[in-house]
Amino acid sequence: MIDWKELSNKIRQTLPGIRLREEEPLARHTSFRIGGPAAIFVQPSSAEELAALLRLLSEKNICPRVLGAGTNVLAPDEGLREVVICTKDALLGLRDLGGGEIEAGAGETLSKTAVFARNLGLTGLEFAHGIPGTVGGGIYMNAGAYGGEMKQVAVRTTALTMDGALRVFSGGEQGFSYRTSVFEHLDMILVQTVFRLLPGETDAIAARMQSLLEKRRASQPLELPSAGSTFKRPEGAYAGALIEQAQLKGVRVGGACVSEKHAGFVVNTGGATAQDVRALIALVQKRVFETSGFQLQPEVRIW
Repeated sequence: MIDWKELSNKIRQTLPGIRLREEEPLARHTSFRIGGPAAIFVQPSSAEELAALLRLLSEKNICPRVLGAGTNVLAPDEGLREVVICTKDALLGLRDLGGGEIEAGAGETLSKTAVFARNLGLTGLEFAHGIPGTVGGGIYMNAGAYGGEMKQVAVRTTALTMDGALRVFSGGEQGFSYRTSVFEHLDMILVQTVFRLLPGETDAIAARMQSLLEKRRASQPLELPSAGSTFKRPEGAYAGALIEQAQLKGVRVGGACVSEKHAGFVVNTGGATAQDVRALIALVQKRVFETSGFQLQPEVRIW
């Protein structure tokens, strides 16, 4: 049985400058605005601080939960009696390495990273500008949009094992495929990624980013809390179209609703619980299978 107060004090004594909160509501850190309290919520400010924290937790046989911007996570209503390490606003840093390569900390947002590349006259990250997540989260799930994805531009990713050891994954070692990477199957925390991009015209890059942003705003329910696309795209079809064909637009369970604007999104219309969202996901899966034979798989990570 873990004494959370004692563990919290131990972390603060060992790492006096670390940002740590006890009983922190996860709803404050997920785009669904859903989730109960984490026993300990901590944001290391550097890879060194993170490594020291991981070593401390490893000595106590504690495996932490990792959160980025929380834009693809459904956290439980009852919260978690766990240590949650949040990299957003923590593992920061953007650096021009020259030769078309840039280095981005795992806690940097994809949008800020895309703007950094644009300002250097580098093309290849335009698709990522509107994805509301961190670099670490984007690499973890091989995020993509409008024909682009992380595997096209990520050449090297540095991660920490749960006992604080540094490992570097280059090229194919990152194991990218549709909405996944090797990191989903490893107990590690991503620290930074190097992207290799191509020279481009700054104005043309900016115009492409603006065009994709307008397309996203016109087609997606960005005005309501959600975790983006709720389901992965099944082979040979589109999740949103299948859901719409099953006449599920606007269907609700509690405060959770299949978006009227884009059927591929489950949104929080106000007061939705994780239980509401899970029940609605199950209902959509059942009805889509009955009407089309396709078995939809969630893209959102259900904790």
